[in-house]
Amino acid sequence: MKQTIHPQYFENAQVICACGNKFTIGSTQEVIHVELCDKCHPFYTGEQRFVDTGSRIQRFQDKQKVASLHITKKKEKEQKKADNAPKTLREMLMEVS
Repeated sequence: MKQTIHPQYFENAQVICACGNKFTIGSTQEVIHVELCDKCHPFYTGEQRFVDTGSRIQRFQDKQKVASLHITKKKEKEQKKADNAPKTLREMLMEVS
């Protein structure tokens, strides 16, 4: 095996959770930051709470807002197109009367 191609292995790599829990493992990185660990994960703690990683809910709601704006703009364009469409003979006669 070649000596220079393998990553450096750290026996005491430190893992730091967002809740403040710290523990050591073996890894190729010295410090690892995680969002959930066994001390705060709802599956292990038995709590019924929703974990929003990466603000997925906010991104979904933003997409919904953009979609609703797109739909309203599309309806407005269709309405303008219908208003500017050629009128029938009956409609023209009704306007004159």
